[in-house]
Amino acid sequence: MANVSIRNLGIELGANRVISALDLDVRAGEFVVLLGPSGCGKSTLLHSIAGLNDAAAGSIEIGGRDMTYADPKDRGIALVFQSYALYPTMNVEKNLSFGLRIAGTPKDEIARRVARAADMLQLGPLLQRKPGQLSGGQRQRVAIGRAIVRQADVFLFDEPLSNLDAKLRTELRRELKLLHHQLGATMIYVTHDQVEAMTLADRMAVMQGGVIQQFDTPDAIYRRPENLFVATFLGSPGMNLFRGRLSRRDGRVVFGDGHLALDVSAYPFRQPPPDGLACVLGVRPEDVAVRADGPCRGHVTLVEAMGAHRVLWLDHHGTQVAAIVQDDHPAVAGSTPFALRPDHLSLFDEASTQRL
Repeated sequence: MANVSIRNLGIELGANRVISALDLDVRAGEFVVLLGPSGCGKSTLLHSIAGLNDAAAGSIEIGGRDMTYADPKDRGIALVFQSYALYPTMNVEKNLSFGLRIAGTPKDEIARRVARAADMLQLGPLLQRKPGQLSGGQRQRVAIGRAIVRQADVFLFDEPLSNLDAKLRTELRRELKLLHHQLGATMIYVTHDQVEAMTLADRMAVMQGGVIQQFDTPDAIYRRPENLFVATFLGSPGMNLFRGRLSRRDGRVVFGDGHLALDVSAYPFRQPPPDGLACVLGVRPEDVAVRADGPCRGHVTLVEAMGAHRVLWLDHHGTQVAAIVQDDHPAVAGSTPFALRPDHLSLFDEASTQRL
């Protein structure tokens, strides 16, 4: 396993600068996820690490060696694409061993590596089948196994589960995490699926417009988003937002939007906010408490049944508020009281969109 260090990276595709002055440090043995919407630059960044895109500026180090302009074959990486890219005329065993045979690896070593990968990915009974005889999940296992047999320093995954149905995605997601524990390898994984990112990552980088907006553990990013983009991109339903101002009253700091007044004096401000600052208050749906003594009221416009819980959509003076309640919560209709849990709030400067 090896670390990956990226400094001041710039990537141009044609006349477009896709990534500018990007820094990223991936520790050896870490599982890092690049998360963001389509077109944010996450796949471009992954392909640049792999050597498929030329760097216009900056440097890429893998295992302490400068690989900025090295050929892909010399980087010690293994890449798994969204498409399986298997050889249709070869059986699973030959697909797994193809790269090793081309590299002149001894036959006994090939057999050992193929057997290990097949055991890890439960491919043993499928070794003599051809890709056309496999399901989508089995084909993706073969594609991952082909990367494993290379014993690479760094494994790169470019949305490998996006072509699979929901059940298969869940199964392979779990297998990938277990595989990471078994191999102890450095893995960098690209996805636009936040569930994949939250469950797989040791740390994740949320990207927008070719810029890493926040790089931290999934829990830290979910609970303490650095800006409004990160706050609203993560979560389903997304974070509830209230636009208002901060005011100082008798030594307290109060958020108000004309319909609610909330004491936020205990909020961990990075610096004391000025009186009258326009800001946005964010609260996750699970931190909206629907209860009889709630100081706020909202009209229930929709109830979404989600199995073990329900999502209540409340109209609070024109602001849509999502609240998660357990399935055994009493049925509600019409106007209902609710409260915001003060210890799980986020505040953002309305002008800069950055966390206060």
